[in-house]
Amino acid sequence: MSNEAEANIGVVGLAVMGSNLARNLASREGNSVAIFNRHYDKTQTLLDEHPEAEFLAASTYEEFASTLSKPRTAIIMVQAGRGTDAVIDELTKVFEPGDIIVDGGNALFTDTIRREKAVRETGINFVGAGISGGEEGALNGPSIMPGGSDESWVTLGPILRSIAAIAEGEPCVTHVGHDGAGHFVKMVHNGIEYADMQLIAEAYDLIRRGTGKSPAEIADIFAEWNKSELESYLIEITAEVLRQTDAETGKPLVDVILDQAGAKGTGAWTVQTALDLGIPVSGIAEAVFARSLSSKPAQRAAASDLPGPSESWTVADPDAFVEDVRQALYASKIVAYSQGFDEIVAGAEQYGWDIKKGDIAAIWRGGCIIRAQFLNRITEAYAEDAGLVALLTAPYFREALARTQEAWRRVVVAAAQGGIPSPAFSSSLAYYDGLRADRLPAALVQGQRDFFGAHTYKRVDKDGVFHTLWSGDRSEIETAGSGH
Repeated sequence: MSNEAEANIGVVGLAVMGSNLARNLASREGNSVAIFNRHYDKTQTLLDEHPEAEFLAASTYEEFASTLSKPRTAIIMVQAGRGTDAVIDELTKVFEPGDIIVDGGNALFTDTIRREKAVRETGINFVGAGISGGEEGALNGPSIMPGGSDESWVTLGPILRSIAAIAEGEPCVTHVGHDGAGHFVKMVHNGIEYADMQLIAEAYDLIRRGTGKSPAEIADIFAEWNKSELESYLIEITAEVLRQTDAETGKPLVDVILDQAGAKGTGAWTVQTALDLGIPVSGIAEAVFARSLSSKPAQRAAASDLPGPSESWTVADPDAFVEDVRQALYASKIVAYSQGFDEIVAGAEQYGWDIKKGDIAAIWRGGCIIRAQFLNRITEAYAEDAGLVALLTAPYFREALARTQEAWRRVVVAAAQGGIPSPAFSSSLAYYDGLRADRLPAALVQGQRDFFGAHTYKRVDKDGVFHTLWSGDRSEIETAGSGH
């Protein structure tokens, strides 16, 4: 291999995601790709299996750096955590001021903020980029959410646009904001993905237990739904999963798969961050908790004989019930996205990012796991009103919720009567009703807080902060007020 500077982009870390991303880059006109892996055998495997890619392979970091044209640009695709820090340390030794290091893994955004600050001191640009779409997206076109400096975007933008998915004629990539903004938005994307998947699972469960339809029959229902306003990648693959038969047993594969869902942490990060920001993301939170509950077999076994509904639950009109579930799914989905964008708005305000919500919805329309027709409506909503206070109050979604909320209520009632857990459906409805309520019982909570902790409260009829001198004799209650 020549040490001549020839590659405009490099990839470090050649597991499946890294290898697929490198192949994607190499397949695009104008790109020449350098590759490096800590263990050279993975590098050699990629070279052997894809000679058409004409990669420039390096066996050391020094060799990798010498192969890259300036400003050197490298995308790290290694496991988040200490592995990422180790690669950054090695690259900063061989890169120069103005060069660009991109972390394309699922890093926690606060780690990205820390890394960007540390690397900036060397004069090197550090970019945290969320990449969504899994292995297929990495190879054929993902949705990409880069943060980092404006300077780095000048070089990085054309490279990322060359490999991103295309939706409505536009590449699914935008400069999200500085330092950790890209990984923050990717984290929220994953949280919404958790909610979307849980809602679909609840819809399946309700239809199966409520109507007795087989997985294959429900697959046909989801395939039909995919022609409606619910059209999305997740609805599409749900139909395929439900149609699959296990080759060994002949049973529906969904009945053979253990009902304990795994998680990699990004959903939990979304909820933890929302709590820190004071943003209710109840639909996302319940989806995370549902996975946690599913993965507690000992507790579930111990509780399996707890009493349920005293009367058996049946659906009088299966077709009408299926349509109600479809509408409830759409309404709950609106809530999940609205809550996710609330968190993005709060994060942008907290960390000083100029995140354009309509652009985020636009780049999620292709390549990523939550890609859906629905995202066009979100893009349009923010185009009409960039300062939209809550996504679900936009005219399109307001009308959709007016049209679906009665069916949504019927489904939540039916689930409760049938003893069928539907935490994402029911919490989303509770959020919706809480948001539209004229008055909430938080007034009582404030009274309780003042009683036991003198936390004070505000009044509806005058300005200031107040505290009541509570006593056992209700007739002796006194109120102390403050005008500020």
